[in-house]
Amino acid sequence: MAENKTLQKPLAKRLVCEHLSPYKLHFSQACFFMLLTAASTAALPFLLQPVFDDVFTKSDPMLLFTFCAAVLAAFVIKGLASYGETVTMTRIGQSIISDIQNRVLTHLLSLDLDYFHKRNSGDLLSRFTNDVSLMRNSVANTIVGIGRDSFTLILLICVMFYRDWFLACLSFFIFPAAFLPIIRIGRRMRKVTFNAQEEIAKFTKQLTQIFQGIRVIKAYGTENYEAERSKIQIEKIYKLVVKTARVRSLGHPIIESMGGVAIISVIAYGGWQVMHHSRTTGEFISFIGALILAYEPLKRLSNLNANLQEGLAAADRVFEIIDAPSTILAPKNPKQPKQINGCVEYSDVYFSYGPRKKALQGISFTAKSGQCVALVGASGAGKSTIVNLIPRFYDVEQGQVIVDGVDVKDWALPRLREQIALVSQEIALFDLSVFENITYGCQKFLENDVYQVAKAAAAHEFIEKLPQGYDTIVGENGVSLSGGQRQRLAIARAMLKKAPILLLDEATSALDTDSERHIQMALKDLMIGRTTIMVAHRLSTVIDADKIFVLEKGKIIESGTHQQLLHLGKQYAHLWKRQAQSLDS
Repeated sequence: MAENKTLQKPLAKRLVCEHLSPYKLHFSQACFFMLLTAASTAALPFLLQPVFDDVFTKSDPMLLFTFCAAVLAAFVIKGLASYGETVTMTRIGQSIISDIQNRVLTHLLSLDLDYFHKRNSGDLLSRFTNDVSLMRNSVANTIVGIGRDSFTLILLICVMFYRDWFLACLSFFIFPAAFLPIIRIGRRMRKVTFNAQEEIAKFTKQLTQIFQGIRVIKAYGTENYEAERSKIQIEKIYKLVVKTARVRSLGHPIIESMGGVAIISVIAYGGWQVMHHSRTTGEFISFIGALILAYEPLKRLSNLNANLQEGLAAADRVFEIIDAPSTILAPKNPKQPKQINGCVEYSDVYFSYGPRKKALQGISFTAKSGQCVALVGASGAGKSTIVNLIPRFYDVEQGQVIVDGVDVKDWALPRLREQIALVSQEIALFDLSVFENITYGCQKFLENDVYQVAKAAAAHEFIEKLPQGYDTIVGENGVSLSGGQRQRLAIARAMLKKAPILLLDEATSALDTDSERHIQMALKDLMIGRTTIMVAHRLSTVIDADKIFVLEKGKIIESGTHQQLLHLGKQYAHLWKRQAQSLDS
């Protein structure tokens, strides 16, 4: 319980300080409208006393008209103030949530690849949508509740004390007793809400996997299995949502019972006073009216804790993303060389993905400006890891990765990545047009350049046959294209960037023999004057490389040109012979 309290205060304070404070002016306007709403509500029971004691006894039509006009004015003011308050608070609440979403997304995009590799996209998506949505409801309800209902309750209590301080004390002696169990209910609410959000995140993750793997599901006939697995998760969410509603509703019978006791006590005592002429009927009706009107805001305030706990449970998960540190830190004095040659050097580099997963051990080599360096070896040998260290997707544990004589850790990160074009075996296309995918990330280009690189990447011909040509939307991750077509668009994108350093991580892995031949010719032209580091399983693609490094378990075990390595008759020669035999067969 103590931990819950300590967590609640910093989170609530943080939400106010970091996200509500920029909207002080708008919030002041909302408070003004809330105060008007509260004042017009409190005016209604206040006006009841003269209606019963003066208007009805004096039978004065003018007095009746005056009080009717006053009551109408109170209702009109209340309606207009409620409208202003609702619109203003909706704007504030939505602005806060939009700010949080922008902040979360901006921070996520700044985090390094390791963060995303350790977390499931479904969980991140759930936090970004479900949790933020829950925060939206909580922020709106909580701020409005604290403002409008508190003001209304205070003014109605003032009316009650003005009419009879003893009856007012009698009424509000009973209500505080209800708040102790309500506070305990709020604590339970936060725990149940957190668990529900965790299960919703798991379900979102499950759905993401189903949609991404639908082809495999269809191929292996596991539709029923996935449906049953989802059914189990849906049942868990159902039970937690029902439990949430049950916990939230526990406060209702407590408040209703206490409210009944308070009203009965007031009626009994006040009625006895009226019957014995120690109080006028108008005073008693005015007091009862204020008490009944105070009952609703009091009830809403009692539910406020449950709303707050729901929002704080969601905020806890959202701020966990915002507070996630990035391991790729910008240098204090970043260097931005103007003249880029593209020389890449590895100096005794060690890297691990975890304490038990050593990826690179003492890697040292140099790729001079304009050279083509090839990395070959079995899967898991460390080839792609070497490529990932150049644009600082990860940082080395020991040693240095140097570009043009400057450690990549000392480069201004945007400037460093401007110099690098990457074509990966993991093809990333966006739900945009073919033209937009080719020009993605490229700020300066001519339209004709796009067509030229598409032709060079052997993509122009199939693009022209698409329904809208270059304006065709490729679908999520290029789902409407074949693997080879997606790869050719990725190669065209890298060509358009015209970066001095070219990283090819299995760049032709998804291409057929004919397409690969065209791509190899295009890449040969592209490599002229550029430093190329190429990862390949197919050794036929690295024959013309200036230097070939053979990796095994994170170490370089051989290096040389294609012919030199064949003459050595070691690992590379065995790999070449094995691939040649598989092609012959």
